Amino acid sequence: MRILIVEDDLILADGLKNSLVQSGYAVDLFNSGIDADSILAYQSFDLVVLDLGLPKLGGFEVLKRLRARGSKSPVLILTANDDVDNRVKGLDLGADDYLTKPFVLAELEARVRALIRRGQSGGSAIISIGQLHLDTANHAATFENASLNLSARELAVLEILMLKTGKVVNKEQMLEKLCNFDEDISDNALEVYLHRLRKKLEHTDINIRTIRGLGYLLESVIS
Repeated sequence: MRILIVEDDLILADGLKNSLVQSGYAVDLFNSGIDADSILAYQSFDLVVLDLGLPKLGGFEVLKRLRARGSKSPVLILTANDDVDNRVKGLDLGADDYLTKPFVLAELEARVRALIRRGQSGGSAIISIGQLHLDTANHAATFENASLNLSARELAVLEILMLKTGKVVNKEQMLEKLCNFDEDISDNALEVYLHRLRKKLEHTDINIRTIRGLGYLLESVIS
């Protein structure tokens, strides 16, 4: 899943990015509202973590423009201002959640997971297809209660496919979810992740089918 952080406190921003990257997210970081607005005009994200006190263009205006373009990306507002009117304004403009600085990193990560789940899978931390279960909160996959022992990248690929179960997902869609602007995952690397994932699903009734010229389809195979 891909996250945009918009925060002008460089130390806080880098800390947030490093923490979320370690949790398996693809994270982009911008320090000004102008830059964030420019990116959001053409690039979609699974979550936007948005500071309000931004230089050049404030967080409220970034949020207002985002929603005016029809974007449904969840937005978590960060601010040092705990004023009730401030929170109400943010929520009325279309924010999904609000966190006041200083905050505990574990709480922010929990809110990030909850907002992404709400946007992708209706709020549940568990995504399932048959006896295959993916716990997005604890970053673990099981089949018939046995761990599949997947790497962070394999878990990310599996999550993308499970959220689109029964639908074809093309390479471009997958790479967009897996990479930030500083990364470049090749088609060959993606094929390697898919190959490894297929190997670990061999003993299950779950199959990743290649639809030639279109993409990949996760499906339950009926014996």
